[in-house]
Amino acid sequence: MAVRESEARRSEIVRLARSSGLASVDDLSAQFGVTASTIRRDLSQLTSQGLIARTYGGAIALDPQQESSLRQRALEGFDAKRAIAEWAANQVRPGETILLDAGTTVGAMGEFLRDIDDITVIAAGLTALESLADADSVRVECIGGTLRHLSQGFVGPLAEATLQRVTFDRAFLGADAVTADLGICEAELEQTRLKEIMIARADEVYVLAHAAKLGQRPFHAWAPIPPGTTIVTDGSAATGETAPFEAAGMRVVRV
Repeated sequence: MAVRESEARRSEIVRLARSSGLASVDDLSAQFGVTASTIRRDLSQLTSQGLIARTYGGAIALDPQQESSLRQRALEGFDAKRAIAEWAANQVRPGETILLDAGTTVGAMGEFLRDIDDITVIAAGLTALESLADADSVRVECIGGTLRHLSQGFVGPLAEATLQRVTFDRAFLGADAVTADLGICEAELEQTRLKEIMIARADEVYVLAHAAKLGQRPFHAWAPIPPGTTIVTDGSAATGETAPFEAAGMRVVRV
């Protein structure tokens, strides 16, 4: 019985290290109701198995979550993403200039923007470009730059230079994950640097993230989001998942 409990505890330690990025000895000791020495023995065994790496006071996972491709993400939470995209598009007013970030949820907004008069869409990825390619009533600009094939978004100095020359009435941002304290999580620093510029150049900022992305920490690149940002998620998001955002001065919309 004790062996099974130890195995279950070690498996949970690895899961926590992957999801939060860092597992603290003191926190783990309190959570599992065992001594710090027991946790240290667990960490030593997991380190020898190549599952984690020891740090001062804790451990981090060695096999971080791999970034999924845009095609894979398009199949995840399809109905929730579509509902989020429709709500977001309904916030846009005639005559506005808006930014559409890369990603499947933001890209899905294109279908709902076609009938809004006199709008300009600045696209940061191929999903938005493709969804509006034949929308003759919408003026479409592309930020350019280096194409990230996994996310099909543009990054790099050319993309950053373009964003520095424009402003937006509204910016609609995607995210691999989002937390109230750290902000938007992405796989690479180039992506988070770009989002920081987008946020700074927009009057209104919306982060579109279905419930599975709230509070997650799959990577270690972050873009802080300021109070006043609107987090748009789906109706399956629990109060405990959205409360930290509201406490941080952000607006949360469930659709």
